Amino acid sequence: MIRTQYRFDIRKRDRLLVVRLFGEIDHHGAATLRREIDELLLRERPARLVLDLSRIEFMDSAGLGFLMGRLRLLRELGGTMAVSSPNEGVRKILRLAGMERFIEIEGETEKGDRR
Repeated sequence: MIRTQYRFDIRKRDRLLVVRLFGEIDHHGAATLRREIDELLLRERPARLVLDLSRIEFMDSAGLGFLMGRLRLLRELGGTMAVSSPNEGVRKILRLAGMERFIEIEGETEKGDRR
């Protein structure tokens, strides 16, 4: 049996939804995480979603797909999305994939350092 390596908590304020993710976003848990977050987004319909990645220890290509899918859903719902505070390893994956062209990455300066 494969044990999922993630969990999340949420904070809401007006139409802002902040989802802090914990653990790993990989191919083992991405489908379940995707389903749970999509249900949350469809229920809450936020104007802005911020995915707090400060507690993500590992992310692979399934994590990139997770981010792009949530961005697409938010756009369909008329909202915007950002990620915040990725660790150095996750930040490197985001940059290599060119994700900053699509998704705002909060918690970085122009040089890529955390604020």
